[in-house]
Parts: sequence; structure tokens; C-alpha cells
Amino acid sequence: MAQTTANSIHQKVSQLFKSACLAELEALKPGNVHIFADGHGMTVYDFIKSAEAVSSVIALPDLTLGQRILLSVEATQEAVACNTNLGIILICAPLVHAALMLSQYRLSGQDDYLDRLKYVLQNTTIDDATLTFKAINLANPAGLGYVYEHDVHQTADCTLLDAMKAAACRDTIASQYNNNFDAIFNLALPILKTSFQDKKPAWLATQVYLTFLAIFPDSHLLRKYGEAVARDIQQQAKLYLTIFNISGNPKLNQAKLLAWDKELKQKQLNPGTSADLTVASLFAYGFTQLLEQSDS
Repeated sequence: MAQTTANSIHQKVSQLFKSACLAELEALKPGNVHIFADGHGMTVYDFIKSAEAVSSVIALPDLTLGQRILLSVEATQEAVACNTNLGIILICAPLVHAALMLSQYRLSGQDDYLDRLKYVLQNTTIDDATLTFKAINLANPAGLGYVYEHDVHQTADCTLLDAMKAAACRDTIASQYNNNFDAIFNLALPILKTSFQDKKPAWLATQVYLTFLAIFPDSHLLRKYGEAVARDIQQQAKLYLTIFNISGNPKLNQAKLLAWDKELKQKQLNPGTSADLTVASLFAYGFTQLLEQSDS
């Protein structure tokens, strides 16, 4: 990493983000959009266009975190005029920001990456919150609603980290800001690192998605349908994950997962937050691999 030029690291981080978005689309993710089936009024092509649009701006140099988030949402709206990826942007922007800072300070290794990420999160500003609130309102996610403290419909009066801390109890993405992305680095990355040689990347992404869905009540489902529905899908995910994990050949689970996918989409149930976390995990894994290659 120390020998990587500034321009090339921006390009590499941009490509890693795009690759993570496309890899997640190739994974069979029950209830979510993927190459096996569109859903919820959106197509795979919408997500491909969104990935291309966001990858052109999310890793630009000399941006604040808030600017990185707002520009990415604006690029998405211009490309597809709907909310395909707000969660992806919110969870990936700090990872991208930290990756770019890592190259600036000529550091390397996952520990350094985590230190930079912690620095990014702890040094967010009110302006970052203002721009992020604007981005969220522009994307207008389903089930957003209103809250008493740090409502995104109001003028920001706190840092972005403080806003995320306030929302952490009801939103898994917000909780990652509060715990230095613990679920990404301590839950998903070990799966990707230990299983990468055993499974094709698409099936690895499916495994990560099912893991998130089994461990956390999906925030998107919570906002739209309430805790009972989110908990029910979580329990179903635990069963499918257990079957997936004990199977010697993931492809043997494809028919069952597609049937569950069809059932969820018929009920308009989209575990979108679990998919967003999957993209972030794929990006973080890709960047940590880049760090290891640079050190070797």
C-alpha cells in the first residue's frame, strides 16, 4: 500500500466498491433482488446502473464523509430515479473513506484499517450529519417515519456518529457506526476468509447474507412491517442457514432458497439491510485482500 499512488488507490477502491455490488447481485439472496429474480418493482439492471453510478463518485479524493454519501445518493437518483442503494452507501461510505485515508498515511494491514475506520467514525461532524440527512430524504426509503431525537427530516444538531448512535437500537447499519463495524469484521470477514477456497464467491455471499439475516432482525423489515414479521423471517433464516452450512454442496440448496425467495417476494418482504451488510462485507474483504497483497 505504501507504494500505491494516490490516483491508483482511488481507482482501486472505486473498482472494489463496484465489484462488491456486482458480486452481491450474483448471490441468491431470498427476498432480495439478484440475478435469479428481480423483485419489489426493481430489476437487476437498476442495481447494476446504480453500482456504476456510485462507483464513479464514492471514492473521489478530497471529500468529506457527508459529501461522499450525498454525492453517491445523487448519482443513484440521476441513474435510476429510485432508492436502490441508500443502505449500501451509508454502510460503505465510511469503509471507503477509511480505505482512502489508509493510503494517505501510508499504513497497511487490517488493524491499521480498523484504526482508520474508528478515526473516521469518531471524527464525523454536524456537516456530515446535515449532508447525510439530505441524502436520506432524497432517497426517501420506505418506512422511514419520524423519530423524536435527531430526526432526518429536521436540521441536524449533532454529529453523524451521534445521530447513528441514537438510531442504533432500531437500525443495524446505524449500530455499525456505533461499534466500529463489528458485524462486518468479526462476523462476515471470518466467513469469507475461511471459506473462500471452498465455495464460489456467489455462494459465499449467500452464506454471509443468510448469516446476517439469521442473527439480526432485518432493519428494513422492522421499519416496514414491525418486529413480529422481522423476527419471523429471522427464525426462518436460521433454519435455512443451518441447512446451508451442513450441506457439502451449496447448489443442492438452490431450489429451496429459490422457493423461499418466491414466497418472500409474493409477500413483498425484502430483507434489504442484510443485503446492504453483505455488500459492505464483500468490499471490506476485497480491501483487506488488497492490503495483504501490497504487503507481500
